[in-house]
Amino acid sequence: MRAVVLHEHGDNDKLQFTADYPTPKAGEGDVVIRVRASSINYHDVFTRRGMPGIKVPLPVIIGLDVVGEIAELGAGVTGWNIGDRVLIDPVNRVEGGLMGETQDGGLAEFCRAKAHQLVKIPEGVSFEQAAALPVAYGTAIRMMNTIGQIKAGEKVLILGASGGVGVCCVQLAKLAGAYVIACAGSEEKGKRLTELGADEIILYTQSDFMKTIYERHGKPHRRRFVEGGGVDVVVNFTGGDTWVKSLRCLKLGGRILTCGATAGYSPTEDLRFIWTFELEIKGSNGWERDDITKLFDLVAAKKLQVLIDKTYPLEEAKEAVRVIEDRAVFGKVVVTP
Repeated sequence: MRAVVLHEHGDNDKLQFTADYPTPKAGEGDVVIRVRASSINYHDVFTRRGMPGIKVPLPVIIGLDVVGEIAELGAGVTGWNIGDRVLIDPVNRVEGGLMGETQDGGLAEFCRAKAHQLVKIPEGVSFEQAAALPVAYGTAIRMMNTIGQIKAGEKVLILGASGGVGVCCVQLAKLAGAYVIACAGSEEKGKRLTELGADEIILYTQSDFMKTIYERHGKPHRRRFVEGGGVDVVVNFTGGDTWVKSLRCLKLGGRILTCGATAGYSPTEDLRFIWTFELEIKGSNGWERDDITKLFDLVAAKKLQVLIDKTYPLEEAKEAVRVIEDRAVFGKVVVTP
């Protein structure tokens, strides 16, 4: 079968397209799906580069998000039929493992997974839309709703708002009734975020987001019962040199939500702001199975838009990974084998 295979860690040239990779066969409890779409996440970039402390069995086909039609059922599999439209939950919650990392993922014509990982794609949701949901939108809905508990009337500052996680965070915050301040790298992206529901845009390429918050919303005050500025929530999954500035944007009792660190996981810290302003730092890791179902319901009801910026054929999957790595996208990038 056709596939994009990683034989060794490194730059994007380490991803190799091949037309004769072995087609997977269904063992006991397995299904093989004909892949119709697979979306790219920054985690795929980390897998390609190699991650400290995580051993990836090579060669491997990357691609966490996988959707398609069931092509083969293994022994003992019940409740599913050939041709069913399905999404593979990227996390194997029984045996352990992750699609596109510890087992072959979605950048191929066919993909094998355990039957218990399958989620039925409802009518009215396309393969491309479904492929964009699990990792990015699943991470966003858990962080914003379950962990962050965003409330109506809160001011929410979202860094990285134009990426796959970010565009979902913007929409979920608006659905909760929050006032949304979105950071973007260009006027074009800012305009699109405004159309998506953002109340305010900060172009971080033109101004310091912390200073802009101070100018527009006032500087946070550390004394109780004194009116102060700042925001209630900062969504920061970039890390790096944005971390301390994010803390300094928060009002007394504010909270920072994080689900990743695309710009660096070991930032400079300043504990003074945490205790002085009684801040909460809330981490959110991945998604639960029912988060995918909630997303399907929101998409089917047209309450949540799935933003797909670019679609590539399998032969150009390397380019899809590159644009994610370079952050040259708005929303999601999808590969259709």
